[in-house]
Amino acid sequence: MLTSNQLEELQQYDTPTIANAIERFNVRSKTEGFFSSEIKCILPADKPFIGYVCTAKVSANKPATNAQKSMLLDYYKQIKLTPNPTMMVIQDMDPSSIGSFWGEVNVSIHKALGCVGVITNGGVRDLDEVVRLGFGYFASCILVSHANIHLEDYNCPVNVGGLKIEPGDLVHADKHGAIVIPNEIAPELAKACRKVIDAEKPVILGCRKHFDKCDVKIDDLKVWREEMEKRRVK
Repeated sequence: MLTSNQLEELQQYDTPTIANAIERFNVRSKTEGFFSSEIKCILPADKPFIGYVCTAKVSANKPATNAQKSMLLDYYKQIKLTPNPTMMVIQDMDPSSIGSFWGEVNVSIHKALGCVGVITNGGVRDLDEVVRLGFGYFASCILVSHANIHLEDYNCPVNVGGLKIEPGDLVHADKHGAIVIPNEIAPELAKACRKVIDAEKPVILGCRKHFDKCDVKIDDLKVWREEMEKRRVK
């Protein structure tokens, strides 16, 4: 588990930088580990969200059974047991999302339990109220109703945005989308982010000197890119 200082440090970097830094460790394919474009940032936020995953499955097509209704308090207890900050990852089991589990009431409850945001293939609502709460909304759509929304399972593996997510995974999310941080490299990731930024400086700073006249030389671009690649492999 990362310390609060380590988590806060990772919040200083956007998800593209996090993604580039993870690549340095060669722990997974460059095409894996991030949520698909189905998952969108619904509300603006000043900085990225990061948290340990708590999971659930929901449905809204049919009314809940008595057994499903009885899950809710145990589900809340599970969130409280998950290390803070917590990020919910919720799988909507309906073929087409019709009811939202997420609105002002449920967000208030989850935030009081230490949750900072949700990632779901379903929908969200109460946008004006929730944006004031500073809660992260990452979803496939915006919905009007809660319909017959209820829990079907919790603290279980889920499939959201093309990823299989397990309770306890570490997730980082911002305006670009969301990505899973492998726990085994998490303590070294901030240092890798700094190296990513440093590696790109030759190209970025070199080009900025030519923004006004657009007179950059191709030979200079070649040199800057070679330096960038050299720094990337260090």
